[in-house]
Amino acid sequence: MRFIPSPFFVILGKSVVTVATGLLLAGPVLAEGPMATDDAGTLDQGGMKVEGVLSRDDETRGSELVLGYGLIENVEVGLAFSRATDRTDDPSAKLRGTGFSVKWVPYQNDTGWSLGASFGYGHTRVNDRFNADKFTEKEYSLAGLATYRLENGQVLHMNLGATRVKDHGDSNTNGTWGIGYEFPLMDALQLTVETYGEEHSGPDKAIGLRYEIFEGFKVSGAVGRGNDRSFGQVGFAWEF
Repeated sequence: MRFIPSPFFVILGKSVVTVATGLLLAGPVLAEGPMATDDAGTLDQGGMKVEGVLSRDDETRGSELVLGYGLIENVEVGLAFSRATDRTDDPSAKLRGTGFSVKWVPYQNDTGWSLGASFGYGHTRVNDRFNADKFTEKEYSLAGLATYRLENGQVLHMNLGATRVKDHGDSNTNGTWGIGYEFPLMDALQLTVETYGEEHSGPDKAIGLRYEIFEGFKVSGAVGRGNDRSFGQVGFAWEF
């Protein structure tokens, strides 16, 4: 379970606050860490999930806590709470975010195609101390999800959607996309690779590892580069 499948940019005077790996704005995309590209799959009805992430994106450091719940069959809901500090300027900018999302995957298979959609809403409070400006951003996101699972354990994920951002009385709508692939290296270890982005910006590319320590509990990490900056994250996920 994660936030947005691509970075977002908040223009703060002459600086740009970049929150990568989906840290603050939109509702939590319910992808499995360390991937930002969402999967077409949901928790079982009554199942729960807790995720924690520490991330760094250029001069921005952040943390995130995400909760997921299998509300009914094929429907998963999520809540997220996050904060970040952008050290591009001195004094640094502070961001605090909350988000909500719903994922519906009516067509799910252990092998072959699974198809669904997700909706997210996010609210971010920005304290731009360098420019003495405080404001709130809101974002709405909608995405179509497709996953193809092979019998050898490899998995392809594809996302296509759009986000609408409102701040300072203005609004912008941009298309978003993501493609990710999972390779099993051994029973409990997976390699993840992906590329994702949004309209009017270049793609981000990331590579990561996911390791299951015991049933339901996984740790993960990823590094990436795109749009003239580097980013990375480490995290855990506990599903029960």
